[in-house]
Amino acid sequence: MSSSWTGELAGEGRGLRDRLMAVMDRGVQSPLSAAEFNELAMAVFRFQVRAVPVYGAFVRNRGARPETMERWEEIPPVPARAFRELPLVAGAPDTVEAVFRTSGTTGGEGGRGVHRVRDLDLYRASLLPNARAHLHPDGGPLEVVALLPAPEDRPESSLVHMAGVLVQEWGGSRGAHPFLADAGWRLDVERLAGTLDRLAAGSTPVLVLGTAFAFVHLADRARSQELEWRLPPGSRAMETGGVKGRSREVSREELYREIHRVLGVPPERIVNEYGMTELLSQFYEPVLSGRTSASPAERHLEGPPWVRTRILDPDRLAPVASGTPGLLQHVDLANLYSVSAILTEDVGRRRGEGFTVHGRTPGAEPRGCSLTMEELLMAREGEPDHA
Repeated sequence: MSSSWTGELAGEGRGLRDRLMAVMDRGVQSPLSAAEFNELAMAVFRFQVRAVPVYGAFVRNRGARPETMERWEEIPPVPARAFRELPLVAGAPDTVEAVFRTSGTTGGEGGRGVHRVRDLDLYRASLLPNARAHLHPDGGPLEVVALLPAPEDRPESSLVHMAGVLVQEWGGSRGAHPFLADAGWRLDVERLAGTLDRLAAGSTPVLVLGTAFAFVHLADRARSQELEWRLPPGSRAMETGGVKGRSREVSREELYREIHRVLGVPPERIVNEYGMTELLSQFYEPVLSGRTSASPAERHLEGPPWVRTRILDPDRLAPVASGTPGLLQHVDLANLYSVSAILTEDVGRRRGEGFTVHGRTPGAEPRGCSLTMEELLMAREGEPDHA
């Protein structure tokens, strides 16, 4: 085990874990005050400086003094790309419970981001109350199917793991396999048709999970074979922007019309989810609870109480004016055993109580991300214990 993971540090981590689990157990309807979030975020940050060697070296090299810092906004974030190149985990990297990887569709196998997850129970505690509030706020019976591979086929996918947790918690498609894609992310059309036939003939509402591309593939196949289903009243769909390949581009409005045509799920019951392999919490449009517009073009995303999001200038990494687009930076306290402050390459802007996402920054990596990454790599070179 890494020399950085002493008994004292492990005990400190367990104490913070217990505090976070208690916050998550209260659910997303119980907000953390600004002072409560700040105190907990700073405690997590100080723990991570000591427990994650390369991050601690990075913070020290910046001249930051964690013991005197007072505000969570001061926490130095790492670019999401850092998870691809550095072992950002407390303790020995080979003793974690799971390793999640990004899809790697743009960077190849060697360019895949890696998130080493030390505690899957903490991940589950973060996932479930947030998903319940945004995908299943009405409670009651629900059948869950996913246009995704089974967890045993893709254990490195955080999205597939998430779907597996929801199937386990809420109930999969009874009498049928709830995962309707093979290990190569291709829809099993025969299994899918049989499952949707049975679900459409029943009365239990259905939750259909999938990437935007999977729903496009489903719509294309259904159109070519002249297939349509009408899932029971109360059914809903969750689409995430994760793309495992791309057959054609569609607008979000067109995608939702196609989902409505093929499954009978109206646009106002289709929820967009935004997540990252590098984060253990997710963001959702609160459309089922009525806290955002039914119109896809006017919606916003919200995170749970243990997450805060800033929108920063791509070069200076300073906050932008309200309504101005910038880079999204998240502080996710569920990332207790890695790094909580993550700087993305996603462009977004503030809207209402949350934010919108407008895609990745075009062209080269934003200057602020690039400079921060250089500092991290320099910190690693000066840190002897980063195995």
